Amino acid sequence: MKDPSNPVCRTISTLLARIGDKWTVLVVQTLGEGPKRFNELRREIPSVSQRMLTLTLRNLERDGLVNRTVTPTIPPRVDYELTALGQSLLRPICGLANWAIENVEAIHIAQSRFDAEHDKAEAA
Repeated sequence: MKDPSNPVCRTISTLLARIGDKWTVLVVQTLGEGPKRFNELRREIPSVSQRMLTLTLRNLERDGLVNRTVTPTIPPRVDYELTALGQSLLRPICGLANWAIENVEAIHIAQSRFDAEHDKAEAA
């Protein structure tokens, strides 16, 4: 990238940081299956805390990737779904997820090799 103080670079960096966040990836993938309620998302992404899920959904809504719909019942029903913009993010996110699945073994082998060489160098 060019000058990091450039407003366009800052904007792109901020968006890529958000989109690349593991919770964003998991939430977008999960909502790609269709609208979900908060607790459905919590069940399908068990490693996310309530606070992180709330923050992630709020940020995705702010960025125009997720719609939050409140149905005035008792208790209120809140549904989350991807917007058209959020749907357009599914393809690259799923592509990255598939790449990770396809290459996880090769990455583990490379990490083990690197760690073994690093340990050998430290011992010398």
